[in-house]
Amino acid sequence: MFIDPICKVHMSEKSDFVTEYGGKTYYFCSGKCKSKFDRLEKSVIRLKRNIGDREKISFGRLNKEIIKTGICTLCGACVASCEYVTFVDNKPKLVGKCTACGVCYNQCPRTITKEEDLIGKIRYAYAARSAIPGVKGQDGGVVTSMLAYALDEGLLDCAVVTKRSKDEPWKAEPVIVRTSAEVLESAGSIYTHSMTLEPLMSAIKQGMGSIGFVGPSCNIDAVHKMQTSSYGFLHLFLRARVLKFGLFCMDSFEHDGIKEFVESKGMDLNDIHSMKIRKGLFELGTSEGMKSYDLSELDQYRCSSCKYCTDMVSENTDISFGGVGTPVGWTTVLIRSSVGYEIFNEAVDSGYLEARPLEKAEMDRTINLAKMKKVQMYTLNRRQQG
Repeated sequence: MFIDPICKVHMSEKSDFVTEYGGKTYYFCSGKCKSKFDRLEKSVIRLKRNIGDREKISFGRLNKEIIKTGICTLCGACVASCEYVTFVDNKPKLVGKCTACGVCYNQCPRTITKEEDLIGKIRYAYAARSAIPGVKGQDGGVVTSMLAYALDEGLLDCAVVTKRSKDEPWKAEPVIVRTSAEVLESAGSIYTHSMTLEPLMSAIKQGMGSIGFVGPSCNIDAVHKMQTSSYGFLHLFLRARVLKFGLFCMDSFEHDGIKEFVESKGMDLNDIHSMKIRKGLFELGTSEGMKSYDLSELDQYRCSSCKYCTDMVSENTDISFGGVGTPVGWTTVLIRSSVGYEIFNEAVDSGYLEARPLEKAEMDRTINLAKMKKVQMYTLNRRQQG
């Protein structure tokens, strides 16, 4: 006896309604059930073909990232979408040959596959760089140039940014700037945490009506929560419009750790004139030229909170910026709000920026790195279980 896979009625081999699929023979009670099964089969084949055109993903990847880490929900999506996956000892298991069609991985509720899940909602994506002569900002200097434009035009009363401390080299110092000249002085990235929320609150209390706020996702998320909080901050944020400029961020490091690392290489922080993290390298600009080190050498100095962060691209911003995906000297710009879109394009039209649409390959590189940040919690969970 056989069971109709659609209506679950018991069938015999004498049924007039039969189909072959995945090396198996299926029997149906009626042409209607067979038709439903055939349509489903075509849909699965179409889905496999569509996914296969883009990327080969095997069951092994699902097993490594989701099943072995213990975050599988046992929903059965992988079992339902592939005839070679079934439950064994209450876990999905491959019982046939995997064709790496990717269906099981893409249907799993625990995998992160949609673009919006990886980089948040965006309106437009650009590659941009500063058009202001002499700007020394990180990558394309886009954040510096946009703030300079907004302050010159009176669109912002001030901005909260981070600059290097004069007392301790390469220590982050959050400040309120009111002119484009002050913004230019603060250009460049610092890879340590900056306590920017205190100057932001100070600017609001001083009556600043429009404020630019620059920070990585952790700082941006704090502002986002304060803007929507019912616990005492909402009345303050109703007084000011805060335009959030989010910075791409994979890691931050302890200041003392960076100092120790630099000294271990026979250098002094006072002699370092630039720092940059790009393509897995930690680059230090010195009077003797650029010195590059594998970023993994700084793992021991990584801030503990960064291990739990999954947002590389600052999703709760008006605009996000980073040197990922685009060529050296350019910045990837993800515009999320209408206000961000208007100010960005006005800066371009006014000659502060040069911009072009982000190319697909550049977006793909950004998405891939964002995915690495998203799934690091799975890796952490796997390490802890081991």
